[in-house]
Amino acid sequence: MGDVKLPENALYGASTARAIDNFPISGTGIGRSLIGALGQIKRAAAQVNRDLGKLAPDLAKAISEAADEVASGVLDEHFPVDVFQTGSGTSSNMNANEVIANRANVELGNELGSKSPVHPNDHVNMGQSSNDVFPSAIHVAALTRVHESLLPALTKLRDEFAAKAEAFDDVVKVGRTHLQDATPIRLGQEFSGFASQLDHGIRHTILVAEGLRELPIGGTAVGTGINTHPEFGKRMADELSSLTGLEFVEAADHFEAQSARDAAVRLSGALKAVAVSLIKIANDLRMYSSGPFAGLGELSLPAVQPGSSIMPGKVNPVIAEAVIQASAQVVGNDAAITVGGMFGQFQLNAMKPLVARNLLEQIELLANASVVFLEKMVSGIDVNRSHIAAVLDRSATLATALAPAIGYERTAKIVKRALEEGRTIREIAIEENVLPQDELDVVLDPRGQTEPGG
Repeated sequence: MGDVKLPENALYGASTARAIDNFPISGTGIGRSLIGALGQIKRAAAQVNRDLGKLAPDLAKAISEAADEVASGVLDEHFPVDVFQTGSGTSSNMNANEVIANRANVELGNELGSKSPVHPNDHVNMGQSSNDVFPSAIHVAALTRVHESLLPALTKLRDEFAAKAEAFDDVVKVGRTHLQDATPIRLGQEFSGFASQLDHGIRHTILVAEGLRELPIGGTAVGTGINTHPEFGKRMADELSSLTGLEFVEAADHFEAQSARDAAVRLSGALKAVAVSLIKIANDLRMYSSGPFAGLGELSLPAVQPGSSIMPGKVNPVIAEAVIQASAQVVGNDAAITVGGMFGQFQLNAMKPLVARNLLEQIELLANASVVFLEKMVSGIDVNRSHIAAVLDRSATLATALAPAIGYERTAKIVKRALEEGRTIREIAIEENVLPQDELDVVLDPRGQTEPGG
């Protein structure tokens, strides 16, 4: 394809340079997590090929040390290829091969760009293909970030909502359906619902993420394992398990693992569900805090910044809004991943970089949003107890509990009269002598109405 010019100190080579020229699309690379996973895979491959007697120990050592630098992030500046590139991820796989080979050769006392004694294809890429390396890197990177970043963040947020559920369990308030007043509910019960949403999301994410433990590595070009040792895939999974502290296994069927990205699609769906939960929770909290005088005004959220450039003293639920926006982006990413998953024609999915980009962004957005949500808002929520009690006392929906005792029609008339006269249900019920006072006190007790049979 002819000569290409490289920056004087670039560790990458001609393949990377051509990719830089071919894909000036987003200005964004594949990202730290994926670069790190490529480094781990190349290190594992060097060790496995050495143990199989296919790679000289001195070359394996040099490759491993260079790959460790890639994994740690110190060579990230040498990974400039745009994330929107060849659909197999070949450009980024070759980027890693070239950087590691050049770094190893320099350390062995040879010239930059010499391709000797370490060759990017013959040695760094030994027994591998971009078609099994890149999807394996997606799995390694995504599972690592799920366990190191996302699950801890979601767990802490869930636990805070659970703690708030206990702390607020004595607060009885008006429930709402269709945005209209409904029967009483305890604020603690609402917060327990939030905690349960997150708990379901955590458990579903853990379950679905299990699919990432299967690695395509060892299938090489189309899943047959051509040009690699029969034990390569299993040994790679074992080596990567040791490197990462996570359990990986060789794919049960390399043809599925090569041609489809179903595991990523499934995880994306679980992450979308978590995002939907966060949107519901954040939106409820911002509405409960609306006002403070002309809205619901039930909750007070921490004031983290001025809310207006023109209205002095205005404070907005900005943390909730940021969480909602990040979560909406996660939902959008899922749509892109779904489309990407459809492009597994024959033996290769040709949208792997897009799937990787969107999946890893989903994980980081949800993790970071959960941390901010917890630290900047949820932990500092306060309750406007007197206002909640006053609104509850005026609520006509307290009359719902009267229906079993005096009938639906008579109860409806009491509600109508209370609304028309601006009086409480209790006042009208006493005036009409619908029940003995002691029975009425039990029936109209708001706390009792929040329990089954109340």
